[in-house]
Amino acid sequence: MSPVLARSDRFVGWRSRAMREDPASPLSERSSRRSARRSLRTDKWLRVLSAGDSCLEIPAWPVTWCFVEAKQDGRRVTGGEGKDAGQDQDPIKDLITTFYELNGSTIEELGEEPSPLEFMRYVARNTPFVVRGGARDWVATRTWNPTVLEQEMGGQEVNIAVTPMGDADSPTLDDEGNVVFVKPWEEDQEFSEFLRYVIRQEKEGTEATKGEEIRYAQTQNDNLRNEYATLFSHVQKSIPFARIALQKEPEAINLWIGNSRSVTALHKDNYENVYVQVLGRKHFVLMPGLCQPCVGERGLRPATYARSGGNRRRGKGEGNQGERERELVMEYDGDGHEDGEGGRVPFATWDPDRPEESATRYSELARPMRVTLEPGDMMYLPAMW
Repeated sequence: MSPVLARSDRFVGWRSRAMREDPASPLSERSSRRSARRSLRTDKWLRVLSAGDSCLEIPAWPVTWCFVEAKQDGRRVTGGEGKDAGQDQDPIKDLITTFYELNGSTIEELGEEPSPLEFMRYVARNTPFVVRGGARDWVATRTWNPTVLEQEMGGQEVNIAVTPMGDADSPTLDDEGNVVFVKPWEEDQEFSEFLRYVIRQEKEGTEATKGEEIRYAQTQNDNLRNEYATLFSHVQKSIPFARIALQKEPEAINLWIGNSRSVTALHKDNYENVYVQVLGRKHFVLMPGLCQPCVGERGLRPATYARSGGNRRRGKGEGNQGERERELVMEYDGDGHEDGEGGRVPFATWDPDRPEESATRYSELARPMRVTLEPGDMMYLPAMW
């Protein structure tokens, strides 16, 4: 089985700031007794309260809170102050439920790349999509294999993240059973050595390689135009529909290489991402940003894996294979601020693949999208997803 190779383009975040209400829309509740309306800008949802006894949440981006004032018993009431308004209602639950009712939980698949205008509509709605075979004609997709990659990269050294269980940058239990945010041990390895390692580990299977460390090339510092620059000519310099629509070149273009033992924890970032699968396949579990109440985000004590008896990060050319096989141990960063929140890392602790663990009162409302990318597939992953 081939290693998983993927490219990700990141564009600076962009958001549509226009929203128009359709008077004929069945999603709008209107009242003849409506007298005045006060609005407050937010980035969450649209709530319309009419006559104090009805409530409807409409997902949009961005959104305006609309508070409708009405008369009740000769007294002016606003929003949920009216009789019976808001009783036994949870606005967060209503928001999440309504979002999925209107949008579903299946990612849209396209047969060809969208036009810049079509792409901008997805960006404005903050909605992901997959283009099946969108990168099938790239040189990388047509020609890359382990032999070609080793020939192109030669004896170059690349930065590698190393963990005992494939849990880089993720919530992990320490020896005392506490959840901490652990970062990987980083070291520079010769590319050919790294590539052969991840391929062998994948071929031999989990049982045969149980206890072996997991290695993953995962830097996010525009590495395809830096340490992997010899491979950059094999891919497009940008994604045309995204570059034209956003009027920007990609801020970062990254190449990630790993096997099925590497797992990325549930997280979000502030970039518009276009992800391309070159070799192998990758499984994604996606949720919109409004599911934040579902994921159990909290401040975690930071820690980092280190080689026993070694430094946090080794530079180029240091050490040998025997030293690389030293046990990985978890070390806390600084004092870890064990008794306070300062310095802690805010991170999701709920895993949709183990939904019963670390669940919040809203976790059961989440309906994660699951999608697998095959070689040549392209996926738009919106900011904050």
